[in-house]
Amino acid sequence: MRLPDFEAWAIFASVVEHRSFTAAAEALGLSKATVSKAVTRLEQALGTALFHRTSRRLSLTESGRALSSHAARILAEAQAAEEAARNEAAAPQGLVRIAAPMTFGLMHVGPAIADFLADHPGISIDLHLSDEKVDIVEGGFDIALRIASMPDSSLRARRVGAVTSHIVAAPAYWDRHGRPGHPAELARHACIRYAYMSTPDVWRFRGPDGEEAAIRITGPLSCNSGEAMLPTLRTGLGVARLPGFIIDQDIASGALEPVMENWKMDPAALHILTPPSGPRPARVRLAIEFLAKRFTKTCPD
Repeated sequence: MRLPDFEAWAIFASVVEHRSFTAAAEALGLSKATVSKAVTRLEQALGTALFHRTSRRLSLTESGRALSSHAARILAEAQAAEEAARNEAAAPQGLVRIAAPMTFGLMHVGPAIADFLADHPGISIDLHLSDEKVDIVEGGFDIALRIASMPDSSLRARRVGAVTSHIVAAPAYWDRHGRPGHPAELARHACIRYAYMSTPDVWRFRGPDGEEAAIRITGPLSCNSGEAMLPTLRTGLGVARLPGFIIDQDIASGALEPVMENWKMDPAALHILTPPSGPRPARVRLAIEFLAKRFTKTCPD
């Protein structure tokens, strides 16, 4: 029986993670030629190309994309086995790649990472902030923080806590245009849309008596950052639907005023997502537990 080329699979996973033969070689302590030969060896064994190679760009083929999660699993399980064999009591070391939403990342993840690194000097973090929904497997991330109502997925999802949204505007705006008591009244207001919502032009509500309402909204601004909406809101130019972690301070100061608090919007929660792989390296498990404990206080149910 011919054994799989586990070294080549692990090197392939590293190239996918680092998006470069050169960066993978540096991370693995190998020559670029060794890395290239291992990937070529694997391609020959599989009978398919794994990468599109040009002088300026490296990208996965369809076969490479389909096999990348298998390679990541092989590498992660091997790393986890080695760490367990060495000594779980030893301080974990290595890189953890984390993706998080932009505003939540700036306000909460960045400070959390600073504390985590201070406690674990052997671990390094590659933090990617974007409100765009990232592909964890293709992007090579160990952890992704996502605020959403999670659909069925092959990813592992750990719910951390609730994220409550509010309909807000400046008091001066409400004074000029009236405070709505029913979601249907929002149709005549200048509403600011969040571009990364699944339906940015439709806001859905459930009333205290179970009534459901889906309102098509219009307004002067569509934006892919909740934080970037704040200047427009504060100057009294519109209405927005935003999570509490962005606007709690503005509500407390009186700069923004929530309305229709008895109407609930689509439920959302903060989740920690991880790829559908087997055992995780100790450094990743440690980061997951740290972030879960930290953000349970930030997003209480």
